[in-house]
Amino acid sequence: MNYWLFKSEPFKFSFDDLKKKGKAGTQWDGVRNYAARNNMRAMKVGDLGFFYHSNEGLNIVGIA
Repeated sequence: MNYWLFKSEPFKFSFDDLKKKGKAGTQWDGVRNYAARNNMRAMKVGDLGFFYHSNEGLNIVGIA
């Protein structure tokens, strides 16, 4: 199992938005950084992701 760190501006897509999607989840698009894109492609079902809101503190707001 791998662990990943996700960040998003809360006004674009917050952790609450992710929770509303439920188990079905959603496609994460708009990633322009090639290293981030390649890491996302390497993710597997069952991996854990720590989610934080950029520009709003340094704490993890949830686990995905």
